[in-house]
Amino acid sequence: MKTLIGTDAESRIQFSDEFDGDGDALFKACAKHGLEGIVSKHARAPYRSGRGKTWLKTKCFTESTFVVIGTDRDRKTGALRALLAHPNSAGLNYAGAAFIALGDDARTEFLAEVERLATSWAAFKSSRLTGVKWCQPKLTVRVKHLAGSKTLRHATVRALAQ
Repeated sequence: MKTLIGTDAESRIQFSDEFDGDGDALFKACAKHGLEGIVSKHARAPYRSGRGKTWLKTKCFTESTFVVIGTDRDRKTGALRALLAHPNSAGLNYAGAAFIALGDDARTEFLAEVERLATSWAAFKSSRLTGVKWCQPKLTVRVKHLAGSKTLRHATVRALAQ
């Protein structure tokens, strides 16, 4: 397997040697280093494709603050998503989209604020972003997302950040 994957430190796929020990300590170390997570298996379990009880993927999630630049609908489910960015020296850097997982009161407040901040200008020029309702980048939110990635993955808006 190691020969197949290689040892390029820049590769998105990395081989790790077997670790037989305290899985909780390993997971905490992965989280501390900003890695996506770990895959663990029963020592004698053969590889089988698909889900099973002998191979487990444990993901590291983190929470960050982002600015809302608009909303759109997920192409597959139609669920409302917040389009998010984070400030940098040149302005804003697009971070990705997050599903809105707010309670009723916070969701109502979020939607009212996005409507109040609505604008016709796009925060980013992108052919990938279509059907967007843009807003001024003044509303900040707390987002739970998968660690270890430059763009948001498995992201949900958890709270308004004031």
